[in-house]
Amino acid sequence: MGCCQSSFQTETHPENDQTQQQQEPQNRSQSSPGAVPDPAVANGVPSFSEFSLADLKAATNNFSSDNIVSESGEKAPNLVYKGRLKNRKWIAVKKFTKMAWPDPKQFGEEAWGVGKLRHKRLANLIGYCCDGDERLLVAEYMINDTLAKHLFHWENQTIEWAMRLRVAFCIPEALDYCSSEGHPLYHDLNAYRVIFDEDGDPRLSCFGLMKNSRDGKSYSTNLAYTPPEYLRNGRVTPESVIYSFGTVLLDLISGKHIPPSHALDMIRGKNIILLMDSHLEGKFSTEEATVVVGLASQCLQYEPWERPSTRDLVATLAPLQTKPDVPSYVMLGISKYEEAPPTPQRALSPMGEACSRHDLTAIHQILVMNHYKDDEGSNELSFQEWTQQMRDMLEARKRGDYAFRDKDFKTAIDCYSQFIDVGTMVSSTVFARRSLCYLFCDQPDAALADAMQAQIVNPDWPTAFYMQSVALAKLDMQKDAADMLNEAAGLEEKKQRGAKGS
Repeated sequence: MGCCQSSFQTETHPENDQTQQQQEPQNRSQSSPGAVPDPAVANGVPSFSEFSLADLKAATNNFSSDNIVSESGEKAPNLVYKGRLKNRKWIAVKKFTKMAWPDPKQFGEEAWGVGKLRHKRLANLIGYCCDGDERLLVAEYMINDTLAKHLFHWENQTIEWAMRLRVAFCIPEALDYCSSEGHPLYHDLNAYRVIFDEDGDPRLSCFGLMKNSRDGKSYSTNLAYTPPEYLRNGRVTPESVIYSFGTVLLDLISGKHIPPSHALDMIRGKNIILLMDSHLEGKFSTEEATVVVGLASQCLQYEPWERPSTRDLVATLAPLQTKPDVPSYVMLGISKYEEAPPTPQRALSPMGEACSRHDLTAIHQILVMNHYKDDEGSNELSFQEWTQQMRDMLEARKRGDYAFRDKDFKTAIDCYSQFIDVGTMVSSTVFARRSLCYLFCDQPDAALADAMQAQIVNPDWPTAFYMQSVALAKLDMQKDAADMLNEAAGLEEKKQRGAKGS
């Protein structure tokens, strides 16, 4: 979709296209009747699934405030974070409170229902997480900001008229698809819910297909923009969604967030030109503008039954798509997004490979085979130092080595601790071995401390850095773990070059 094709395709009869759509063969979770994914996105969008909290913490840098992309920042009632998974896919993560959805089963069922939807006009929901008090939704991340930003807070170029018509068409196309799949309600539709993908094509955020809470408000906007029937009974209906779409049409027409009552007064007074965005002067078709203004007026009718359907909206707006060959990013005035290639990773040794996989068993085998070869020269003792205490200390290390070899990690920790506590001898290998023992015993904090001590004893020893990498990964500090792994590989590379030079 977008710049990867030669034209922007419009589909005025989406129901006809669905007869040709097929399920992704491996996506059994989406095999229910009616939940037919759009072919333009089915291949590129992962199946809906449950994420672990650890994965989402890693993706969002432990839900760092730097990753917040909600329009209101940290003041938003339900924060949205940008994140990146291990497969380098960007995601948006919406964080609810447990109080909003106290029943994890209900939250999961609602999420799975929305997760079945797949369409090129949606920023699709790809997963959720329900872990303890956490309630999280995971969606495709759209990199080119919201309609609100492009309309109300633009810096270099306002949105041209043809692009506004494209946005106006894509929203009801998404809503019509959702309605046909049994999801006619969209909560709090506004310019912040419309987001632009890497090609500049408009998408409707899937987050609006779920309420902000089990029984909470569906509208967070000013009451002046809220459907009148919602003010009367607090219920959202499909007709309420059409009213909200009418407010978005006003945004597109005027470039401002005008209260519907004020706009309707201008429309009744035939002041259409006054309603238009002044930045579009001389750059739009009066005939097209008249159609869009008339459509907005219909959507904003007081009585719900007087408003058009999503299918009516699609049919009215499709003929206004006059620039199908122009990519959206060109009309938005933005550069084509290009994914930067990943930083080349250094070739890893067997130790590096084992640590990158967090394969503790393989790390154990390597440390056993290497014995104490990396400690050579650091533990020379004079005759005067060779006391009974020294013999006891070395005996403790020996017992630790036997226990380590036999995978009796608790005994190995005790014996190595006796050796370390005496303090007469220092051994980076002992610290590395005890670090691995702590990892096997699920004590990553202690493992990290020992790996750091190994580095202090032997500052250029790659194994010390590799062990830190594994411990950091166990602590869900994925970025730091990756950096440490790369640093360890760099030290090995340097060591190999030195060996060749000599």
